[in-house]
Amino acid sequence: MEKLLDDQTAGQVSAMFSDLAGQVEILYFGTQEDCLYCEDILKLLHEVSALSGLINLKIYDLEKDAETARQYHVDKAPTLVIAAREGDSIIDYGVRFVGAPAGHEFTTLIHDLIAVSKRESHLTQETKDILAGLTDPLLLQVFVTPTCPYCPQAVSLAHNMAIESPMVQAEMVEATEFPSLAAEFHVGGVPQTTINRGAGTLVGAAPEEKLVAEIKRVLAAQK
Repeated sequence: MEKLLDDQTAGQVSAMFSDLAGQVEILYFGTQEDCLYCEDILKLLHEVSALSGLINLKIYDLEKDAETARQYHVDKAPTLVIAAREGDSIIDYGVRFVGAPAGHEFTTLIHDLIAVSKRESHLTQETKDILAGLTDPLLLQVFVTPTCPYCPQAVSLAHNMAIESPMVQAEMVEATEFPSLAAEFHVGGVPQTTINRGAGTLVGAAPEEKLVAEIKRVLAAQK
């Protein structure tokens, strides 16, 4: 069977995985319904997880494993949850890929696996302090397309915030796979970061401080 990762790419990813510091869990939620990319995503995840003994892949069906999906706040397929494992416990950091981590977002997936394994957010202390003060859940949805070279920056920033705070869930959303969701939030260009289901919006690969400012504005308006 032909592999999705050629030998050179697999070698590069394997070398990057030498930075893994702890066990990582990939929870894949697929569906038996119409899912154009589910088969390819699952094949890719099998190849990626085989490159390190610290990466474990668990496979779920959105309908058959509905209770588990609810536990992880998953309501779309395909969705990937990138979590950590400590002993028998899975630690959910709120890092999500909704749709295929394809094109430029494949690199984001690899970096996320390493970041979650290290429990590192790479955020400024000011941002960490703001996130530590969150009292209500914060949802960040970053709409992307596979060919967008600026999208990984926005996705990584949102995912880093999720790693830093248990109050944050951050989703990469592949806009062409979920056009109705993109239309709901008026996505006209990518990357677009939507905060708390439309309470705030940021278009472009904005720097950390700009996203923090928009989050603060949303939180202040919701009080």
